[in-house]
Amino acid sequence: MISYEQQLDRIWPAMVEGSVTATDGVSARVACLPVPIGAEVELQRVGLPALSAQVIGFHDGLTHVFPFEEPRGVRIGDRVRLVRTQPTFRVGPQLLGRVLDAKGRSLDGRPAPTALSVACLEAAPPRALQRRSIREPLATGVRVIDGLLTCGAGQRSAIVAGPGLGKSVLLGMLARRSEADVNVVALIGERGREVQEFLDRDLRDGLQRSVVIVATGDESAAMRLRAAMAATTVAEYFREQGLRVQLLFDSLTRVAMAQREIGLSLGELPASRGYPPSVYSLLPRLLERTGASDQGSITAFYSVLVDELGRDDPIGEAARGLLDAHYVLCPRLAQRGLYPAIDVLDSVSRLMPQVADPDHAADAAAVRNALAAKREAEDLIMVGAYRAGSRADVDAALRCEHQLDSFRRQSPDESSSPEVTRKQLRELARSLADERLESRGLPTNP
Repeated sequence: MISYEQQLDRIWPAMVEGSVTATDGVSARVACLPVPIGAEVELQRVGLPALSAQVIGFHDGLTHVFPFEEPRGVRIGDRVRLVRTQPTFRVGPQLLGRVLDAKGRSLDGRPAPTALSVACLEAAPPRALQRRSIREPLATGVRVIDGLLTCGAGQRSAIVAGPGLGKSVLLGMLARRSEADVNVVALIGERGREVQEFLDRDLRDGLQRSVVIVATGDESAAMRLRAAMAATTVAEYFREQGLRVQLLFDSLTRVAMAQREIGLSLGELPASRGYPPSVYSLLPRLLERTGASDQGSITAFYSVLVDELGRDDPIGEAARGLLDAHYVLCPRLAQRGLYPAIDVLDSVSRLMPQVADPDHAADAAAVRNALAAKREAEDLIMVGAYRAGSRADVDAALRCEHQLDSFRRQSPDESSSPEVTRKQLRELARSLADERLESRGLPTNP
């Protein structure tokens, strides 16, 4: 039986038709189709099901459309019909616990969710003066973040990582341990096997309060880009219900790659690493939709893939400039088995001074100073040229090295409440202070 929602999808807004005149790679050029950019259309293939596509631009009087699927069977003269002028996605509380594709179709083998509302996929971000100030922390359950790089409710952060450094495991920890009311997980451009592994190994029981939107790497660039918009739209819906939403986005780089593919097919000129200007206009439009509002908040974590942890990756640099925080996963820490491999010194949470109390901020600063002192003397320590007593802060860091590593190391199954994290941070800061005093020959604090 056809559902009510499916019947609505079959209602044409107007009989606007054009015809295919040429193809450019996977995109097609259509004549006599006066529809706006972003509109959804269908290509009527002979002997095959209709092919859904999106309008991406115009050139020489022709409309360029980018199919959501492989354009096999498309021929010159095929009819193209308007489906809707504005892309939409169906949202509602029934999405919780579900795994969907970029069009809202079920991927988990269960019946399609029903009785959903319709939301625009490309909604405008909240206006600057309508955003609520971020003053409250959001406990993530990840000790190194809650203790040293505290996240605020509504903060937007980048997880900058190379391959194999545990970003998926970290995202799974955030989904299971965070104090957020709802998780929205976007898996964009992932390998097919990694999706099931993430659900079974990393997300696990966190699925019950999550909505997962999937567009694997073999799907078209239009589907990958739509998945990014869909996940953000779902997160916005739950924010409007007054909830604290956590958006876990893996990965922002693959969204940029999808837009690059679409932009180049339209004839845009490539710039840095082949990314055309449309990529750099897309990122702020997408990222600004998250954050805090008068109703609720979206705390977003966007993973950014980099080949090396240098500063020459254009998407990484753009994300650092647009977001409120960045957490850098370090290969050196991963090689030592110190997971999550967050390099505290290369990472920053710009909102931590606003959401952490003064005592917490002071303890975190003491630990960061100890890590910085140890890094400064690292070369001397490696060659055996450092002499104990030369610097009290380095001596303290070396004597408390095991405690520093223990605080930052956390297994995926280990839970750390804000109270426990705060207590351990306080004890670590006191140990460092005592060791500094002892190194100077002064009495330690009682």
